[in-house]
Amino acid sequence: MVKMIKLETAEQLREFMNLAWECPDDVGVHTVDNKIADAKSVLGLMSLDYTKPVKVVTESDDFMRKLDKWAAKHDVAEG
Repeated sequence: MVKMIKLETAEQLREFMNLAWECPDDVGVHTVDNKIADAKSVLGLMSLDYTKPVKVVTESDDFMRKLDKWAAKHDVAEG
């Protein structure tokens, strides 16, 4: 499953990472400029650009539902 989210503060990023740590499945984060990080990696997440929405990829329905509050308002064209 894939969901576009927009994280705007360090607190939101921290909350997202804590949710990822609780998820038993792998969680990947992809930027529009094709950088990829493991959502359970502090250094990986901190290396990404959050000025634009990011794509979250996982097989966990429960985890995806928890991301609804950060859902991107519109899809971002990937180029």
